Amino acid sequence: MPQPEQAADSLLTGVPYILVVDDEPDIRNLVREILEDEGYEVAVAENGSKARDARRARRPDLVLLDIWMPDVDGITLLKEWSKEEGGLSIPVIMMSGHGTVETAVEATRLGAYDFIEKPLSLAKLLLTIEHALEADKLQRENLGLRKQGQTNIELLGKSATMQNFRAEVKRIAEHDTWILLSGEPGTELNATAQYLHQHSKRKDRPFIDVNVASLSADNVAKELFGTEVDGNITYGLLEQANGGTLYLHDMSDMDLESQARFFSALEKKSFIRIGGNEAVNIHVRIIAATYRNLQKLVADGHFREDLYYQLNVVPINIPALRDHHEDVPELLNYYINHFVEQDNLPYRKFSMAAQNALRNHRWPGNLRELKNLVQRLLIVGAGAEIDVTEINNALGQVDESSGSLTQPDFNLPLREAREQFERNYIIHQLKLYKGSVGKAAKAIGLERTHLYRKLRALEIDPKHLDSD
Repeated sequence: MPQPEQAADSLLTGVPYILVVDDEPDIRNLVREILEDEGYEVAVAENGSKARDARRARRPDLVLLDIWMPDVDGITLLKEWSKEEGGLSIPVIMMSGHGTVETAVEATRLGAYDFIEKPLSLAKLLLTIEHALEADKLQRENLGLRKQGQTNIELLGKSATMQNFRAEVKRIAEHDTWILLSGEPGTELNATAQYLHQHSKRKDRPFIDVNVASLSADNVAKELFGTEVDGNITYGLLEQANGGTLYLHDMSDMDLESQARFFSALEKKSFIRIGGNEAVNIHVRIIAATYRNLQKLVADGHFREDLYYQLNVVPINIPALRDHHEDVPELLNYYINHFVEQDNLPYRKFSMAAQNALRNHRWPGNLRELKNLVQRLLIVGAGAEIDVTEINNALGQVDESSGSLTQPDFNLPLREAREQFERNYIIHQLKLYKGSVGKAAKAIGLERTHLYRKLRALEIDPKHLDSD
């Protein structure tokens, strides 16, 4: 029996990949020709068994699925796919010349995007496909933005530093190279990664954001490569990003065993799902990001040298806020408007003296610190104007010139006061041990990895404390 009729093996950048499943050769071929003329990449399968094979070989962006087929009907296939881990992960449009209202309702209940009757109206078919792909894209984008708390992906600032940085990022985005982002904590690595994607030729394809630190060593391989057990497929993050961008944040937190598997997949441009036995090809842009010094981790044996050089094709270092402090007034106004519009917080403006004080602040937590400061002042402050006294109180947790700790602000909510105390306490311990995280962790009574998580969460960079 012939294998599923496949389009060209190459994974075309920026082109949605559609699987057409229908037992009628004339319909299969006609739909394929029409879709290819419209710029899609298409594979076709003549029955349910071939559809399973085609879907196993490569994750489609959309499936056109006939209901009545000689071996396995479309509703049965839809049930199989909807029961897989994570549910129906791709849009499916059902087709039938003998459909009933009950069949359409059942297909919709199982997660099908739409139901189209035969004979097919090609205009309606193309419009439905377009809408299904757009809805799937928006759903992914909205999920990513909700996770990050962002509604607008811009690299803000009118300073020469930021103008040059934006120009550099746009220039690099045009070339389909892999990128390693680095910067101090709070420098908005995620925004830069999305900005790169939005200005690349892959902008209409998926942007998959992975926080490596959130993956346990036991499930990194499963999350990245997916699984295949008894014919049930779970598509991993690499397949979900196929044709688009895979953004790996906190890359330094990947364990060495997972690094080895990941390096092998990137080098071969293919991998085998966990539990599977057939290679899956990938064509994806990798943007890796870290706040830590990967070269030092390589020298210390905590990061693979081959993976480091595989990822570090084009390095981009994000400017610290203190390097473009003239942008602070613009950023303050942007985040005031953001929280007023998004969270219905009361509008308050910064006095000129307050803005000048913030321009001169060192901003160890960079843009994230500024954003959190604005939000806190709008929540806990009173009055139409934020003056310099309020700024000094808000920033008065640590006297950086003397290294001494000031009394916490007892007007803060318990959670914020606790975070303020923890930050002061950890900074004090790091100063005692000249910035040594290992020695401080032992003195505090925390595991080193736990302390590293605390440092990231509290926006403390031990490198800036080792000379005190």
